[in-house]
Amino acid sequence: MDATTASDLLLLAEDARELRRRQDPAAERLVEERYPEMVRALDWFIEAGHSDEAGRLATALVTFWIATKRLADAEAWFDQALRDSGSSELTRARALYDHGYVVFWAGRYDLAEQRFRDALALARQLGQPSLQALALAGLGRVAINSDANDAVRLLQEALSVTSRLDDADEGRSSAMHVLGVALQLAGDLAAAREVMSARLEMGRSRGDDFVVWVESSNLSMVERQLGNLDRAEQLSRQALALCARRSDEMAIAWLLNGLAAVTAAKARVTADGWVRAATLNGLAAGLLERAGGEWPADERAQYEETLAALRSALPAEAMDRARKRGATMTVEEGVSYALSAVDRRP
Repeated sequence: MDATTASDLLLLAEDARELRRRQDPAAERLVEERYPEMVRALDWFIEAGHSDEAGRLATALVTFWIATKRLADAEAWFDQALRDSGSSELTRARALYDHGYVVFWAGRYDLAEQRFRDALALARQLGQPSLQALALAGLGRVAINSDANDAVRLLQEALSVTSRLDDADEGRSSAMHVLGVALQLAGDLAAAREVMSARLEMGRSRGDDFVVWVESSNLSMVERQLGNLDRAEQLSRQALALCARRSDEMAIAWLLNGLAAVTAAKARVTADGWVRAATLNGLAAGLLERAGGEWPADERAQYEETLAALRSALPAEAMDRARKRGATMTVEEGVSYALSAVDRRP
């Protein structure tokens, strides 16, 4: 490893991160092909005293680590990086946030909360509003698990801190996203719908497919609770079709969880589709387990609601059979099944 190669790998990882936001399937391939070199580049940057470049490379790799089930790699690196005394305070603040974000998706909420609090304290000292908003959004994610109203307060603070920034700013955009979820869990569906719809339109206007599928999925959950089942199904299927372009089993599991919920909701009306809903529910659970993730609070509530509906509508044997069928599907089989017009075997 040398300075030129390490710098080229950093730029490649940052380019791939932007491609990933546009749902370009080449993003994972670009990083996967050179991943062993990127790991060596992380270590080289630290050893050469270029901690800030190491931090940039790690930030660029966060979504790749999550999407490809390399959470252990991410945690090991951040544990090492946060012991490095040579990095700038800004790089350390971002590393604290990134580490918190990684362990949050692994269900390690206590550590995530501590990392987000430390990142927030540093970001405030440094006068970095976008990073403050990211940290507050992280704390909001954790708070949602126990107190949605407290999460709303944290996220409104994040929006206040970034009031002079563009809505597409990373920190402000993240806070808007989590605020929609927090409002939904707090029971304010009208406000949640407004926030999610605004962010969805922002994503569409900017051609940001990542924001489009995320907010389509979230808005589907709200529309289902408001009783707009056809709209909810349309949004859910659109989100899945977009997200399926990338190799992210955890995200696909969330979207299948939403589609299972709306399929079960429609089955209550038509008395048809219960087996399909059970298959999708089992598929979502199986993919999430294989991805090594945990349900976020809103997804967990949706998952458990679907399970309760299935238990009341189907004999236990039929429900278990359908869920097991879904759990054995590959990602490709599962997405094909979910987007098909009829209930069929892969």
